Amino acid sequence: MLDALQTPHSEYHWDGSYTRFFEGWYFRVTLPNCGQTFGFMYSIDDPIGGKPCSGGAAQIIGPDDEYLCRTFPKVEQFWGSSSSLALGHWGKTTLNMPPQYLEPAQFEADIQEGYQATATLNQGIIHNPASNAYCRWQYEIKPVYGWADSGAPQQSTAGWLSYLPIFEPGWQILMAHGLATGEIDWHGKLYQFTDAPAYAEKNWGHSFPKKWFWLNCNSFENESDLALTAGGGRRKVLWWEESAALVGIHYRGKFYEFVPWNSQVKWQIQPWGSWQMQARNTEYEVELTGTTNLPGIPLRAPTQQGLIFFCRDTMQGQLTLELRQRCANKSKTIFKASSSVCGLEIGGGPWQEPWNSSTTFLWG
Repeated sequence: MLDALQTPHSEYHWDGSYTRFFEGWYFRVTLPNCGQTFGFMYSIDDPIGGKPCSGGAAQIIGPDDEYLCRTFPKVEQFWGSSSSLALGHWGKTTLNMPPQYLEPAQFEADIQEGYQATATLNQGIIHNPASNAYCRWQYEIKPVYGWADSGAPQQSTAGWLSYLPIFEPGWQILMAHGLATGEIDWHGKLYQFTDAPAYAEKNWGHSFPKKWFWLNCNSFENESDLALTAGGGRRKVLWWEESAALVGIHYRGKFYEFVPWNSQVKWQIQPWGSWQMQARNTEYEVELTGTTNLPGIPLRAPTQQGLIFFCRDTMQGQLTLELRQRCANKSKTIFKASSSVCGLEIGGGPWQEPWNSSTTFLWG
């Protein structure tokens, strides 16, 4: 079952080259009972080593959009699988062996700072020596949806062209929805959970988006079998740039995909506070609106200059979502849903003005 849910591009992508390269992973777990979210962001820059941007990091968004970050400058202490979703970075340890996956009990005993993650496990510990803030986490994951209909072959988020070095950077939803069980110790407060909504994605490449936005939610009021990921950005395509966006919805076993090659996608994104998207194809149409009155938290993102503060997030956004089936001159609502724990992000820039745009797909 797990192999059937492994999406394309789950493996570590670095090929050993000297050219500028980054890879990043994002794992999220939402705790509906307390309305909080934890987001874990792992990254590696220029893993060849010896370059100005070489190094790794672990960033965490915690309760109420609090933030914790730890860098791991020794790239030789990073490891990643070339065949599946598995990676880790060791910071402080007494082990005298190449970095690799450890059984959770051994990791707990022998790694004083670092992390490891797979399709079914997320574990680690980091702390800020200046403030004594820390986070220790370990939870197991049961994947439910990858990026396709239930039981169908998994799809690449960016289509078949993502297998070629045409689009930069690459973006892949690793797990649109899963169930997490374990615990997170955040500065001494212990959060324990069973079958909490979990999510994972990644990106990688040799160049970086100039501007982007993102929405993610798989914890809805009165809808336990629903997951949304949507986003867009200006990306490099060979020697030019283009704006592209998508909306992906998993609902009761079916995957509704609105992408530039099968749909028209429109978006109206404010510099902060409001994210609106509409998409339609020959069969379905969707509308979604994300809003927040919170200030959000600056996060580091990979850039040509390395990992720097370059985006802003909140994990407590308000979201309304409606999916409809198109029928002749009218449409029929499949569902309406809402949430108060939507992840919302803007990145890059400039963001002095609203970003209103659309893809250009046309159909008969």
